[in-house]
This record gives sequence, structure tokens and C-alpha cells, in this order.
Amino acid sequence: MVDKSTLEQCLSQVTDPVSGQNIVQAGLVRGLTQDGGKIQFVLEVDPDHAPKYAETLALAEQALMGLDGVDAAKGILTGHKAAPQPPSLKPKAAASGPAAVPNVKRVIAIASGKGGVGKSTLSANLACAAAKLGAKVGLLDADVYGPSQPQMLGVNKRPASPDGKTIIPLTAHGVTMMSIGLMMQPDQAIVWRGPMLMGALQQLLFQVDWGDLDVLFVDLPPGTGDVQITLAQKAQVAGAIVVSTPQDVALIDARKGIDMFDKVNVPILGLVENMSTHICSHCGHEEHIFGHGGVVAEAAKMGVPFLGEVPLHLDVRLAADQGEPIVVRDPDGPQAAAFMQIAKRIMA
Repeated sequence: MVDKSTLEQCLSQVTDPVSGQNIVQAGLVRGLTQDGGKIQFVLEVDPDHAPKYAETLALAEQALMGLDGVDAAKGILTGHKAAPQPPSLKPKAAASGPAAVPNVKRVIAIASGKGGVGKSTLSANLACAAAKLGAKVGLLDADVYGPSQPQMLGVNKRPASPDGKTIIPLTAHGVTMMSIGLMMQPDQAIVWRGPMLMGALQQLLFQVDWGDLDVLFVDLPPGTGDVQITLAQKAQVAGAIVVSTPQDVALIDARKGIDMFDKVNVPILGLVENMSTHICSHCGHEEHIFGHGGVVAEAAKMGVPFLGEVPLHLDVRLAADQGEPIVVRDPDGPQAAAFMQIAKRIMA
């Protein structure tokens, strides 16, 4: 007797005229049996192509007859076609597009072309300032690789999820806030690629119980990557605020950020110049460490609103590091006034 593997190896020399594979790989060989020196098999093919297989069947029989110990080889050609599926009663899904975040009137992105220009500091202070103006405010820390809002708002409690699906955000200084940093260990690096980032952002937008909000500020990571594009594609964004320092290097990247929002149809609400001026705490001398007026000129050139300047001051940094933004710690001070003025323009 000839073993089955030898029979299959022999049949694999015959080509399927439809798929181009051999007939064994194509799954056409069925019922391969042996009775002494007699071999039987079935070629199960699509009946629409059955005429093409007459020669194939003859070649298969001929190949088997060439084996030692085979006296006769008989093949049968049969047709099989899957039964047609009944029409589905399930309605087709609507084309996906940007969706409204439940119970949130407006989503405003706060972005920067490069890191280190004070975007997160501005986000925390603007959120607290808008709350002081009487608005119901939320702040989503979407800077997944460098979440800083828990530190800046003085929050370190892990959010609850009573049903394993809905996330209950936390509250600080009158602001409803959520950050991926609250879900991780403080020193734990987030090593995620695009799909993980996009999934996390959608969870933070749509699975957090934000409550009724007038505005949800989204503190984005710097640059023009997956998080920014996902936000624009998945959520209805009222507009974006772009933060930059006055220096040319920062403005080059800010322009790229503005161009990215233009490509994804998110309007620019305005530009903010951070670290615009520094006043010496000892002598009162004013100096422009990073230059001055670059963002004002860029806003005029691009035809977008200029929302205001924020000075470079030690108190702003200390307040943020200690979990109490300057508009909360020193609401009547000159540094807080700069943030309050920008918040009034945005809310208007």
C-alpha cells in the first residue's frame, strides 16, 4: 500500500486552473481512499468553473497511476457552492465622523508645535480662570506621554469606575478633570504606539462621565501626531488655541500645528504668546528673553485672533508645581490677570 502523504504529494503536482495553487493546497481533494492498489478521490469544485476541471481530473488520475503499487486511480468531479445567505435585517452603520462628547457644549483644544512652551500651564490656568468666570469647565489631559495636570491641579487620587466602563472624573479648583496620569504609577513610562494612543483618547473623551459642561479644554501633547488627528476625527472640536513663545524656533513649529488643524477642519480660535517678558524681581528691569511680539505678528499675518501675552514669572511656575495654579493662589496678582484676560476673550 502507498501511504496517504505520498498520494497527497503526488496530487500536489497538479495545478488548480482557477486559483493557480496545486489542487491539495486549494482544498479541492476530498475522500482520498485506497483499497489495495485501487485509489479513489473526489475533486470538489465550484460548479460555475466545473468545465475547467475535466483535464485537471484526468491529470490527477494519471499522476497517481505513475506511483508504484497503484493499479487503478479513479477520480470523481463534484460541485459544491455555499448556500446563499439571507439578506441581513441589521441596518448598515452610518458613516463614522466626529461625534459630540455627551453633555459637553464645546470642546477646545490647547496645542503647541513644540514642547516646553507652557501649554499645560496655560491649560490649567485657563480652566481655573474660566471656572472663576462662572462656566462649568472640564480639563482633559491628553498629553499621554507627559501628563502633568495631576501635578498642576494637585490631584493624585485614582478615578473610580463603578461599572467597569464609565470613569468618574475628579474635581479640583472648580474644574472637572481627567488624565491618563491618574491611571498609571507616577514614574511609569507609557510606551504606546498609535492604536493604543487613539483608543485611550477615545476612552477619555467618551467613557468619562463629564457631566454638564460649558467647555472641555483638551491639553494636547506637542506636535502634530496621532492624538491630535484622532481628536479632530473622533470628536466635534469647536476650535483650537495654539501656544508659542516669541522665538523663531517655536514659531516654526507653531505654524505646522496651525496647518495641521487647518487640514483637519478645526478652526483656530487664537494664538497665545507665553514667556513674552520677564521682569527682574530685584531691580524691576524688563527684558525679553525669548524675543517679543513674534506671536502677535504671526497672528496678524495669518488672520487669526491674538488672545494675549503671559509673562515669564517664578510665581507661575511655583504655583503649578505645588498643585495650585496662579489664578487660584493669587487671583488678584498681575500674573493671574494675564490668564484671566485670555479666559474672558475665549469665553466671549
